[in-house]
Amino acid sequence: MSVDRPRPLVAGNWKMNGLKASAEVLDQIKAGYDDALKGRVDLAICPPATLVAAFAEKTAGSGIGIGGQDCHAKESGAYTGNIAAKMLKDGGAAYVIVGHSERRQYERETDADVRAKAEAAHRTGLIAIVCVGETKDEREAGRTLDVVRGQLKGSVPEGSNGGNLVVAYEPVWAIGTGLTPTAADVAEVHKVIRENLAGIVGPAEQAKVRILYGGSVKPSNAAELMGVADVDGALVGGASLVASDFLGIASAYRA
Repeated sequence: MSVDRPRPLVAGNWKMNGLKASAEVLDQIKAGYDDALKGRVDLAICPPATLVAAFAEKTAGSGIGIGGQDCHAKESGAYTGNIAAKMLKDGGAAYVIVGHSERRQYERETDADVRAKAEAAHRTGLIAIVCVGETKDEREAGRTLDVVRGQLKGSVPEGSNGGNLVVAYEPVWAIGTGLTPTAADVAEVHKVIRENLAGIVGPAEQAKVRILYGGSVKPSNAAELMGVADVDGALVGGASLVASDFLGIASAYRA
């Protein structure tokens, strides 16, 4: 990482996992971060919405950010079961994930939907973690780069910058499968993301936007993946539920 690049970010997406007792995992992560990693890498935990406020209170002043896993594009209204960006912010969140492949697949979210949610996050002062990535069929058809370019163009709103935007590349076929693209594959996609960000946020600002890799990241492959050019950290799924695994991934930045 060059001197003008931002500090790496390792973010944990807990998905639909976690109860009040899960605060023990957060305590373990916080202790490990304070002991060896603080100042070298930023950490974020995105638990279920039911835990955002409690987790934010526990991590206040620690350097660990708390985030939501999704938000609605509207500030309020008759949208039963949804949560607004300003509600997450009010609960102490600093980040929100938008456009995760599971939302795009199961909830049929479009790039326009993701863009609107990212805009809502920005209006509220949250950092939007915008997810992009291809399916197995799209990769096998040789469409990976076109898919990622299209998702970036459609999902990243105007006014995005290094202070309010993180991009996460998550090849859909690698999420939770144990399959991981090669370092060369990751480098190719992240290079294209970086190049396209220059056209979206500007040549100077693109260097400040952190691009995370996600998809079966674990302690055993973290150092290799985090060492790839234009990889500024990781968006971690299942491994973030185990403190030692999550800290093991973040420890790629220990030295």
